[in-house]
Amino acid sequence: MKQDTKRVASAKWLMPASIVGLSILVMLIGDAGEELLRYDRVWIGQGEFWRLISGHFVHLAWSHLALNSAGLILVWYLVGSNLKTHSWLFVILVTIATMDAAFWLMNPHLYWYVGMSGLLHGMLLAGIIIRLPALDFESGVLLLLLIAKISYEQFGGSVPGSEATSGGPIIVDAHLYGALGGALGALLEKFRA
Repeated sequence: MKQDTKRVASAKWLMPASIVGLSILVMLIGDAGEELLRYDRVWIGQGEFWRLISGHFVHLAWSHLALNSAGLILVWYLVGSNLKTHSWLFVILVTIATMDAAFWLMNPHLYWYVGMSGLLHGMLLAGIIIRLPALDFESGVLLLLLIAKISYEQFGGSVPGSEATSGGPIIVDAHLYGALGGALGALLEKFRA
């Protein structure tokens, strides 16, 4: 019985471990990997559609990857058990599709994008929404903090220090679009269930 509990506990962390592992592999490829895999409007327009997914797992630098990985671990700790693996995959795909569509339609000046921070915002909001209507105190606080952060970014720009830490510009719209995508994914998942 104890062995089964251990197996279930370790399987719970397989999704974030896979995402971090994939991102590490991309970093190990180096600049050529970033050039080939990042969200790049010009190349997507010429048919390189894999960039719509792969760009979310490319990072500017190891510090950027470390920040996003820590964020993923925190998000997973807080809400990872709220959905089953197949449901998380669905939410992740909806979040990424929403972000990409919004980038393409709402941010035509955005030529390239890398990182999973938008996805993390989407996953966090999806994990909170899935708990509705039985929203506990912790979820309510998380929701308010997320709304406050995204609102601050939309009106005041990136959180102080985040650009220096990540090694490049922060696309704050990615956080908004990711949260909207996560909300959409969670609502669709609720209707699918």
